Amino acid sequence: MPVRSVIDRVRRGHHVAPAEGVELARLIDGLDPVVGRAIRQRVAEVATALSGGPDGAVSGTTQDVLDAMARALVPMDRAKAWLLLAAIDGRLPDGSQVETFARTAELDGIGEAVAQLIERCTAERDRTWPAVHVMTGLVLVDMHLTAATDFAKGIQRVARELARRWMTTHGPTLIGWRPDLTALRALSPAEAHRACWGGPAVSPPADDPIIVPWHCTYLLPELALDIDRVARLQKMAEHSGTTLNLIGYDLVPMTAAETCHPALVPGFARNLAAVRYARNVAAISEAAAEEYRGWRDMLAGTGLPGPDIHAVTLSTEIYEPDADALARVRTRMTVGALPMVMVVGTHEPRKNHQSVLHAAELLWREGHQFSLTFVGGHSWTPEEFSGTVERLQREGRPIEVITVATDELLWGGYRAARLTVFPSLNEGFGLPLAESLACGTPAITSNFGSMKEIADAGGGALLVDPRDDHAIAHAMRRLLTDDDLHAGLSRAALDRPLITWDTYATGTWQALVGQ
Repeated sequence: MPVRSVIDRVRRGHHVAPAEGVELARLIDGLDPVVGRAIRQRVAEVATALSGGPDGAVSGTTQDVLDAMARALVPMDRAKAWLLLAAIDGRLPDGSQVETFARTAELDGIGEAVAQLIERCTAERDRTWPAVHVMTGLVLVDMHLTAATDFAKGIQRVARELARRWMTTHGPTLIGWRPDLTALRALSPAEAHRACWGGPAVSPPADDPIIVPWHCTYLLPELALDIDRVARLQKMAEHSGTTLNLIGYDLVPMTAAETCHPALVPGFARNLAAVRYARNVAAISEAAAEEYRGWRDMLAGTGLPGPDIHAVTLSTEIYEPDADALARVRTRMTVGALPMVMVVGTHEPRKNHQSVLHAAELLWREGHQFSLTFVGGHSWTPEEFSGTVERLQREGRPIEVITVATDELLWGGYRAARLTVFPSLNEGFGLPLAESLACGTPAITSNFGSMKEIADAGGGALLVDPRDDHAIAHAMRRLLTDDDLHAGLSRAALDRPLITWDTYATGTWQALVGQ
């Protein structure tokens, strides 16, 4: 029997009448066996979740599970509409789907709304029908990008350090997304290992079960910028009873959009639309927390309170290469007896590397002798940076760009360097600055924001106006030529208190989850 004929026979009202429930059950039982079983399983999941959870699991015939679901859906509200859509469709709702479904159910009856939903789902020819599990009361940690990526930028590093400690201490469920970013799924053991520890690529299982969070605690330690993904997270946070909690890295795409890739800005704006409904944001510095609080103040015009904002300062724990490793790094990175200046970070406008190149050229033309090493991958519009580097290399300047660095090379480089330069125009934290100081290597950094916050927390750095190339050159000149200044800053850097990753993981868990 066509689904449409069932809709036509459903009486307008708030309940599914017995005869109509029978017709709907016959319809489901008459579908392709794979599709019919899948819809019956999903209906049972909804009924079980709304009837008290696994202890009251709903089973039986199609008619039994439909009757149980119909009883549990009365009275209909937007939370139940969200759950029904997510489970039956197998995709987390986005846009206005929840409101439209709830209004249809109110005006034309739950039976018709459900029949229309099934009609829409079964009309898609290429649809697959994996099992759907409604998960209630769990802590879910979304590691989708980190589990799938080969690189480990700052955000992926933070996510991995947190996830492996949270898994050891609290045992949450690690999750990711289906390839089309419409639904959640549990990471396989191999994917979970890669999410926590890195390693070679792992192929996700095909058609593994879909997870629908219902009154769970959802944690996002990475940055979600895919518009479809964050649109579905927004509706989840609005309607599912699942709390959205995340690490707040920075608001650079909003406060300094001109320094970001143009494609980043729309996704970040959509991310903030979801964060409006979050419960907690654990910002990685007090400076980042202040940015988020300023953004939250603007939400007064929307009638929303916004999330609680917590400042949990990022770890400054260091990796200690042994003597042999350090010797290998010195051989690899230094140029004879020249002091090395190291710059760590991706080559994007916000990192201000073009200013470092100009400052270095000024000093080379004055006759100062040093090598300059950049450690970090290329980002968007690298042409100007790469062109300047190539020109300086042709002129015989001792300059190198290392795009992929092991832990040994990075941490050995910090120790082999005479100084580091980190004159970023905006940072949520400035991890390379903190790492350099933790190794006892003096740094030059910006005189505002999180960089100044890090420098003021214990010394070891010279603060400059990052928009003044001559100020950067002057600070570099001082640290290259003044041994007493260099020694004093190095001692101050080594005396700084360290925040371990264990401490940071404990603090973020408490800020996001509580006890």
